[in-house]
Amino acid sequence: MDPTISVSKGCFVYKNGATRAGKKAAGKRKRPAAESSGLLGQEVVQQPFYEEYRNTWNQVNDHIADLQHRSYARTLEQLVDFVVGQAERATPDEVLPTAALLTGINQPDHLSQFTALTQRLHAQRAAMVCVMQSRDCATLKAAVESLVFGLVEDDAEVEQMDDADEDGAERDRKRLRRSQCTMKQLKSWYSNNFDSERKRRQLVIILPDFECFNASVLQDLILILSAHCGSLPFVLVLGVATAMTAVHGTLPYHVSSKIRLRVFQTQAAPTGLNEVLDKVLLSPKYAFHLSGKTFKFLTHIFLYYDFSNHGFIQGFKYCLMEHFFGGNAFALCTDYSKALGRIKQLSHEDMETIRRLPSFRPYVEQINDCKRIIAVLTDDDYLKKKLPQLLRDCLLHFLLFRCSLEFLTELVGDLPRCPLGKLRRELYVNCLNRAVISTPEYKECQQMLSFLSKDEFVAKVSRSLERTEQFLVEEMAPLELGEACTAVLRPKLEAIRLSVDEVVKATMATVTATSPNETSKPTDHLTPVASRQELKDQLLQRSKEDKMRHQLNTPTTQFARALQKTLQLIETQIVQAHLRPLQDAPPIHELFVFSDIATVRRNIIGAPRAALHTALNNPHFYMQCKCCELQDQSLLVGTLPDLSVVYKLHLECGRMINLFDWLQAFRSVVSGSDNEDVAQEQIDPQIQARFTRAVAELQFLGYIKMSKRKTDHATRLTW
Repeated sequence: MDPTISVSKGCFVYKNGATRAGKKAAGKRKRPAAESSGLLGQEVVQQPFYEEYRNTWNQVNDHIADLQHRSYARTLEQLVDFVVGQAERATPDEVLPTAALLTGINQPDHLSQFTALTQRLHAQRAAMVCVMQSRDCATLKAAVESLVFGLVEDDAEVEQMDDADEDGAERDRKRLRRSQCTMKQLKSWYSNNFDSERKRRQLVIILPDFECFNASVLQDLILILSAHCGSLPFVLVLGVATAMTAVHGTLPYHVSSKIRLRVFQTQAAPTGLNEVLDKVLLSPKYAFHLSGKTFKFLTHIFLYYDFSNHGFIQGFKYCLMEHFFGGNAFALCTDYSKALGRIKQLSHEDMETIRRLPSFRPYVEQINDCKRIIAVLTDDDYLKKKLPQLLRDCLLHFLLFRCSLEFLTELVGDLPRCPLGKLRRELYVNCLNRAVISTPEYKECQQMLSFLSKDEFVAKVSRSLERTEQFLVEEMAPLELGEACTAVLRPKLEAIRLSVDEVVKATMATVTATSPNETSKPTDHLTPVASRQELKDQLLQRSKEDKMRHQLNTPTTQFARALQKTLQLIETQIVQAHLRPLQDAPPIHELFVFSDIATVRRNIIGAPRAALHTALNNPHFYMQCKCCELQDQSLLVGTLPDLSVVYKLHLECGRMINLFDWLQAFRSVVSGSDNEDVAQEQIDPQIQARFTRAVAELQFLGYIKMSKRKTDHATRLTW
């Protein structure tokens, strides 16, 4: 029999350094790790839609990781220089070098920042690092043990990495027990491992959640570290999520006088999100797009919930997964050349998926030939011949949309009060959700632009043209359809540039605008009317005509006419032509745009109380078993789980629930007997145990609590 198999419950202990499993593990580490089987089967992994999803996500994720690495680089370099610089500074006094890193309130992203710092210190062989979480440091003893154990284990991991790089071997070593983790043991370990022949390394202690630490534990820990600074080169790094006032409020003078504090500032979370959105998610190099509502929903989660860039990226990943898992038809959401190669692989079900797209119906209705309509709806080969042009129109539409968005952002982004939005993501949402030219915000922007002086107007439009030209050269030129996009947009930009030149040449000379259709003067008399309502209508019409005539004959300047002409040209050639809402996009644009906001809301922002009620009131919804299937959700049957029966019975009670009556009702449901027969029988201990366990589970879920006034009653907490 194996020594770890027993007929009774037990705990099997092996001495340190003598475990049989340890030897096996040492041998196993030399072998390359076998690929673990994922949740999805080979029939899913080999599908074109999954392949395209994986390629798209890998590209986006690598792009985001590189962008975040560059944003962290400056702060990390300053921190590393601070840590390395402490090794050259002699500290005979009891002063602890401390760095306060203002990380912001986006708690989920902090660990990645400190992980990057740890990797940078390990790469330079500059320090041993211990990351201490507040949950592991409830007491001073636990904090010291975590500190010593973390530093020793970090050294062991670095040694294993060095040995693996040199000869692939591992050294047998004994692991410290928690009871052995003391400052005396740390001094002994440091003196034995970091002697004069080996470069001395700093001992970096990172507290990523400073505000969550117990104040007294933190104060005592800092005093202990400062007392040992003469023999152990400690460096303390504090992750401060709020502000420096939290540090000053937590550490009194007798503690703060023992540290030498230096403050470092990381990039603000909204700034990091805007970089990710502008340079990655809104980049024209990716064919996948989010609809305006979905995009706004994800940004609102970021701005009003957690400020977590990681959470936003995971939400985007979920949207990407939901989009591509719609079928192989969505594998066409890729580069134009790759999409052309995948058209031949589409099956009849995939073609039916394309025909069921909402934008496909208007495409069919605009065809005048009945034979072509029948061929599009029934002949897969005929539709496959039409798909290349449809895909090209969609891809070109989104490229033109992105370039025009760049022009509009530069034009109206810095106007007073920013009616359409200040950031590119705000204009993206506004332009996709509705026809922006018909909104009062756009008319307000036009009015503000018309109020600008000549120099300001010319400079603003020129900057917009230069930014768009730069975008065409840097972002569009490398793309497959970049030349086609440039060929469409560049003549329009040139026309706007010529109009701007007219604005520059225009003078303030007064000219009179006349209507070409105005050939005769209106009569001064009114036609006979039969009622007072008709007279009122005639007077209103007459007043409108007089107002229009006054506007046409109002003297204007050449500059005003040239400015209005330029604004009209921008509206027709840029905004109205390319910044169209999603409902006006080309056919089959749903292959490139994810717009199922209901699914995202249901899965990203869950409703735990509604889910618990559904699970307890109708277990068949989740379990899908025949024993829990109910014709009416209000029914009570004995085949339901005990917790579900207890929950349904508690819904029928008031604020106070009598436990004995509750038990009798539970027994009647489980046994299927009448209440009169059940009351005369003795309660089965097994049924009573099941009831007790179900009530305890219901109390754990927060639906009830035991009453202190009446020992045999429970208080209901939800309604």
